[in-house]
Amino acid sequence: MSDRIRAVVSDVDGTLVDRKKQLTPGTIAAVGRLRAAGLGFTIISARPRSGMMPIADALALDEPMGAFNGGTIFRRDGTVLEQHWIERDIVTAMFDLVGDAPVDRWVFADDLWYASTDQGHHTDSERVSSNQAPIVTQDFTGLYDRADKLTFVSDDPALLGTLSDRARAAFGDRATVVQSQTYYLDVTALAANKGDGVTLLAEALGAPLAEVAVIGDQANDVAMFDRAGLSIAMGQGPAEVRAKADLVTAGNDADGVAQAIDTIILPRR
Repeated sequence: MSDRIRAVVSDVDGTLVDRKKQLTPGTIAAVGRLRAAGLGFTIISARPRSGMMPIADALALDEPMGAFNGGTIFRRDGTVLEQHWIERDIVTAMFDLVGDAPVDRWVFADDLWYASTDQGHHTDSERVSSNQAPIVTQDFTGLYDRADKLTFVSDDPALLGTLSDRARAAFGDRATVVQSQTYYLDVTALAANKGDGVTLLAEALGAPLAEVAVIGDQANDVAMFDRAGLSIAMGQGPAEVRAKADLVTAGNDADGVAQAIDTIILPRR
């Protein structure tokens, strides 16, 4: 656990934003204090670029950011610095593996969101997270060669856990298979993980990884916990995620990021 911090990389959903997926005034002010103290700040998320732009605009964030768990590194002006698509045969294999399981299917490609249905509370939530409406289709094959992320949606944790285990066993050495929320199973390119993503963002911020603090709340954040000099978990995150972090802050509905900035990070600047 590092005693000196020069930059911060934060997850978005469940971390930087509250349950309504909004930035609170307290969090915005705390990020301002962080920058005023000379520390770098950026974000990494399972969201597509379109979903990250409102956050970037609200924070006037011009540093490189990581979409799709770091699979796409880009700037607010639209410049894409790095992009990794899932290998086509893995996309095919994942849809074959899922078969007729009772899950919703989402494919993100060309910064658009394609979905098997536009109904359901997770779809309503994703409209906010992605900052766009889904394009409903039952045939995703035309997207297989340029898919940034596949997401399979279910409120049955045992079902998603089984699919996750089978996918990792089948091609876990060629793709990143992880749950960004308990009800989302995400598949991205092998390099599209928050460990590799935070490494690229630290370089862009001009800070060694040993002097970077990361904040997150879900299983897909553990990869960056393992790389950074200081890892902070959100208080409402799963116990197994909190156990993998160096420290724990308050929940995202209690300005946990602001608390972490003021009580943990700024004292280490």
